[in-house]
Amino acid sequence: MMNIDNILKLVQSGDLDIAEAKRLLEEGLSGAHTAPVDRPETAVQAGRTPEQPAIDKTVKDASGETPMRHRASFLSLSEDAVDDSLGYAQLDLSRPARTGFPEVIYGESKSAEQIAAIFERLAAHTDRVLATRVDADKAAYVAERIPGVKHHPEARALTWLRSGEAVPDGGSYIAVVCAGTSDVPVAEEAAVTAECLGSRVERVYDVGVAGIHRLFRRLPVIRGASAVVVVAGMEGALASVLGGLVAVPVIAVPTSVGYGASFQGVAALLSMLNACAPGISVVNIDNGFGAGYNAALIHQNGTKRDET
Repeated sequence: MMNIDNILKLVQSGDLDIAEAKRLLEEGLSGAHTAPVDRPETAVQAGRTPEQPAIDKTVKDASGETPMRHRASFLSLSEDAVDDSLGYAQLDLSRPARTGFPEVIYGESKSAEQIAAIFERLAAHTDRVLATRVDADKAAYVAERIPGVKHHPEARALTWLRSGEAVPDGGSYIAVVCAGTSDVPVAEEAAVTAECLGSRVERVYDVGVAGIHRLFRRLPVIRGASAVVVVAGMEGALASVLGGLVAVPVIAVPTSVGYGASFQGVAALLSMLNACAPGISVVNIDNGFGAGYNAALIHQNGTKRDET
């Protein structure tokens, strides 16, 4: 029976399709259950620390590195793909291999200690970690505990990159556009998310429809993007306007900015959902993270096609 590394190499080279790889893995796991002596121990059973996980056999590529993105859509069926040693969280360590991006920490309602512990575990297995909705006090605790963590106050986010490198200048990019200065925190959450996931971002802020000439003077930058995130509160009209001006996917983010009848973003949400311009998708109210994540998927999959 081929081992996991050999199966992954064949999938990456195109010599083995996903269905056949899955069948081989299932056969291997089935055999492991009938012959317990050959079954690898989990990290907890073997007394390993999270820095020496059995999951390395699944996640590492042929070069021995652990890249964020894998060229093949590889589904790990190993039980070692989960780290449940913290007790209150089950960390999905093989998510980069399946989806292209690591698991992201949602910081709201978690304690600073929980965020820091999860952050440390994820940093041991991947080259970048993102935590969203982290307030200033929690951010200070995590940054003090983990070297290299960067706090983005407006985005309420924490990021960590193993190599510490910034997204390179030049090349393709995502445009994050917001209607007003009050929408900037949500726009920043989208921008920081996309940047942490490896995409270059161009920010175009305060170009709402109340002074639409401000938008037109920035159209060349927006039209040059691979995907556009549009963040707007009030009546949310900016998404419709841009949807009729660009030839790339538009991801609309309604914000809770506005007076009483805006209903904390519901008016903007409904306006974006009912937009007559085609090519617009809509995420939830104030969900800058979801928009940035989707834009990064669009951008990086487009970049991969261009490279082949």
